[in-house]
Amino acid sequence: MDKKTTSRDGTLLAYEVIGQGPTVILVSGAMSTGGTVAPLAQRLADRCTAVVYDRRGRGESGDTKPYAVEREVEDLAALLDAVGGEAALFGVSSGGALVLQAVARGLPAVRAAVYEVPYADFLHGGAEREAAYKEQLDKALADGRRGDAVELFLRLTGLAEEMIQRARQSPMWAGMEAVAPSLAYDDTVMGDGLLPRDRLAAISVPVLAVAGGASPEWMREASREVSRVVPEGTYRELAGQTHMVEPDVLGPVLAGFLTE
Repeated sequence: MDKKTTSRDGTLLAYEVIGQGPTVILVSGAMSTGGTVAPLAQRLADRCTAVVYDRRGRGESGDTKPYAVEREVEDLAALLDAVGGEAALFGVSSGGALVLQAVARGLPAVRAAVYEVPYADFLHGGAEREAAYKEQLDKALADGRRGDAVELFLRLTGLAEEMIQRARQSPMWAGMEAVAPSLAYDDTVMGDGLLPRDRLAAISVPVLAVAGGASPEWMREASREVSRVVPEGTYRELAGQTHMVEPDVLGPVLAGFLTE
């Protein structure tokens, strides 16, 4: 990250800008940094100005306690100002939930797009699963058990136990533990894990909700519901894609929405 700006509470935010055209700020999801969405930024660069940044508590950005969703909305406001005051927002997974929260709270983005925000309304036992995860995550982080917190998140995503244990022995595990405290931030952004209909109904900008055609039906239906609840919502489904969407597939769809 070659640029820095400061949020309202003094938190330093690291970001970088690539490309030319309408500006879009890319918001990563849980256990991710700006580097995670950098390949998508590269794919957008021929039609858009793509901004990637490290959310607070991860990568090269700072962190200031106590955490609140409002602080991350202020982070986006600071980035918006830093890149000229006019931009769209795109968020993936829980980063998409942050994008929707931000525009619902009045952040002056010109439009917004999200990919598979994991609202659990359409997952059997989803509310109970989210409540159990929150309780266990809070305890693991309070006890300083960062590795256990990462494991809880990986299980929540459906990763097989064998793969989790293999990941724990890999060189990338230390980096995952380093950002583990930010799991609580994403959990706070997601609230009770259910789609906040009243809040989303207040969004006044166009919203594109995208899902992968090979993702679980509950996740696709959650994305459809976002497009239904938001007054100016549109739904797109990408054939053959999963939650780990390929930038070469998502990029043209996102660029089309941002430049229409």
